[in-house]
Amino acid sequence: MRWVVRLFALLVLAVPVALAAVVMLALDHKPLVAGEVALTPAHIERAKRLLSRNDPRRMRPGVLRTLAISQEDLEIACNYLIARYASGAARITLQEGTGAVRATFELPSNPFGRYVNIDAELVQTEHLPRVARLRFGQLPVPVFVGNWLVRDRFARLQASADLGAAADTIKHVRVSDGLLSIVFVWSEAAEGQIKAALVPSDERGRWQVYQARLAELTRQPGPSRELPLDALLVPLLELATQRAAANSSRAMVENRSALIVLAFYINGKGLAALVPAARDWPVPAPRRVILAGRTDFPEHFAVSAALAATAGSPLADAMGLYKEVDDARRGSGFSFSDIAADRAGTRFGELAAGSADGAAKLSRALSKGLREGDLLPEARDLPEFMAEAEFKRRYGGIGQPAYLQMVAEIERRIAALNLYRSVPATGPLK
Repeated sequence: MRWVVRLFALLVLAVPVALAAVVMLALDHKPLVAGEVALTPAHIERAKRLLSRNDPRRMRPGVLRTLAISQEDLEIACNYLIARYASGAARITLQEGTGAVRATFELPSNPFGRYVNIDAELVQTEHLPRVARLRFGQLPVPVFVGNWLVRDRFARLQASADLGAAADTIKHVRVSDGLLSIVFVWSEAAEGQIKAALVPSDERGRWQVYQARLAELTRQPGPSRELPLDALLVPLLELATQRAAANSSRAMVENRSALIVLAFYINGKGLAALVPAARDWPVPAPRRVILAGRTDFPEHFAVSAALAATAGSPLADAMGLYKEVDDARRGSGFSFSDIAADRAGTRFGELAAGSADGAAKLSRALSKGLREGDLLPEARDLPEFMAEAEFKRRYGGIGQPAYLQMVAEIERRIAALNLYRSVPATGPLK
């Protein structure tokens, strides 16, 4: 009987020691990969072209298609997602038949190590890639374990009622020097499942509430088809405050949903682009929304606010900057006044959904009355309508001293508004 007691005592002591040893081997005190994502107009332009070439509305079901993603764009996308949902960085190397991924995730301070470092290598097969190497810090993971995890996760996706059709679209993954190619067969069921996965059911429910309120606001009789932005924004956010019931954390979520609904109305896309069921929701009446007397400012402001509330300000800044560069090439021309509307919208989105304190401050501002002069600083005197050649002649291009001086002036004007005084700026656009 004594040996049983001794064995039990040994196990009680050995298991925690073994677990501690595993944790110590898996964690590091230094990052394997360091750096931060920096989205540029060039990255956004390539992403838009990639999405345009693979627009589901132009895909015929049952036809083989190939999605090709460059190593740089894949790395940028991975780093952006890491920055959005965690803290860390990744590096990807694509060579003929193989792909190497090195990633670092930062942890809260602890005695074992601040970083989870992952070093993996994937090898091309006839279907999905196979794990050839997997290491967490100093801890090597047996290859069969990594491959079992990949197969198990994919099998679960295929068996899922929510994402099974989407998982079945992928037929083959090819890796060449600097390029990842995904061969897939599109289906209408996959499109619906992907959209449903992108927008959780509780989020769809909130969108429907704010869409109904927006329909009421736009259908109220009035002497003009024009509506000032604050006539829509303020009532939607007041509804968000009511639904949050003085819970600042809940208010961030409600504010985010309100800003998304407003942005999709102003930019003319409609929520049905993401949620097909929205076709059956109350339809807002078409109205011309204005801010500071202009119809272009509301779209800049609302879209940037929604992006900042959902995806973080770096993406909102990059999207706003991309539009101005694109306008300078073939549109209305580069406009610093539009940049001001973009940046003010970004600051507003950060205030509304970036922190509980910001949401509480916005709620107080709403109770006192919020007007368009509180949202956007004076921007009519800022240079605009510049073609690309004129913009480069006067300001040298994006990131040059004259350009940065103008951006600093825009930031100064926004920071002077009471609404944004306690909201830290994310830094000027580069």
